[in-house]
Amino acid sequence: MRVTGLVQGVFFRAGLARVASDLRVKGWARNLPDGSVEAFLQGDEAVVMRVVDWARRGPPRARVDTLELREEEPQRVRGFRIIG
Repeated sequence: MRVTGLVQGVFFRAGLARVASDLRVKGWARNLPDGSVEAFLQGDEAVVMRVVDWARRGPPRARVDTLELREEEPQRVRGFRIIG
């Protein structure tokens, strides 16, 4: 997924990691140079969508303008981590 708006410097990735880890969704999140956040989520579709629902709002100081979803091939990931 790719999230645009005020999503860097507002603990978006940390919040996303917390929610994903709590729900046992695997993957990663990183900041992109254009100010957006990119994330890969892997797990049961219904549970992944709960993480996506959180990302549509983000943490209190965030402002989400757009959230784009794209299906990807599964990856070998353990847990959820912030990679950049």
